[in-house]
Parts: sequence; C-alpha cells; structure tokens
Amino acid sequence: MSNFVYLSQEKLIEIEKELKELKTNGRKQMAQRIAEARSYGDLSENAEYDAAKEAQGHLELKISKMEEMLAKAKVVDISRFPADEIHVLSTAEVKNLKNNKTYKYTLVSEEEADLQQGKIAMSSPVGSALMGAKKGEIVEAKVPAGVIKFEILNIE
Repeated sequence: MSNFVYLSQEKLIEIEKELKELKTNGRKQMAQRIAEARSYGDLSENAEYDAAKEAQGHLELKISKMEEMLAKAKVVDISRFPADEIHVLSTAEVKNLKNNKTYKYTLVSEEEADLQQGKIAMSSPVGSALMGAKKGEIVEAKVPAGVIKFEILNIE
C-alpha cells in the first residue's frame, strides 16, 4: 500500500477549501455552541455541554484526518498517462460478464472511494484488476464471492 493519496487538482482544491472552512467557521461555531451550553449551569449534569464537547472532538478528528490526507496528497496529471490504458483517475466502462451489466468506474485512492458515485479504490480487488488494462481486454477480479470477469468497453 502506498503512502500517497492520489488526487486530482480539483479534489485537492475542494479539500483545502473544506479544511479552511472547518478550521475557521467550524471551530468558531463549535466554540459558540460550547459557550452556550456552559451558560446553562452545572457542567456535571449538562447534556448539551457533553454533546457539544463530543461534537468538538469529532470536528477536530475530521480536521486532523484531512490535514493528514493533504500531507500525503500527490496531484496526478492524467495527461501524462497513456490514454488507452486504465490508470489512477481513469474512468472505465466495463461489462460484468457474469451478469452482463455495464458499469462505469473511476479509479481513485482509498480515501476518495465512493461506490455510490462510481469511484472505486485502485487497491480494491476490482480496481487492481482494472489497473493497466486496455479497451477490449478481459480482466479477472478476485472478490470475496469468487472471480468476476470484466470486459473493458471504454476508457476515459
């Protein structure tokens, strides 16, 4: 497993903007929420205060994870890769030969993976099988349920 998080320039900018927002307005709003909860009196029996402190912990954890991701970020210029081969940030249209369904997958780092959006980790069984494949090839992905064969229909 690589120590890098491969991101597009657009995703990098999006993460940087979200992180800045969390560090400024997110922390400010959290401080206000804690101050308001503190004003309700006895902290030992103050559920609002406990909830606000827990939410603050979640916010700081999210900020920490985003900072760690940015520290490991490597921006990928996909124009430097062969256009006829699947690589990180490629979008591949594939046909599952087991169920004859067609899928579109974009290969991304684990941190960006989101199956609902068609983004799969290049380190996943399907992502690994697709890496380096070319249009027209048939690849095999070893998944927990067995082996699935995919035909590469198109690469973007």
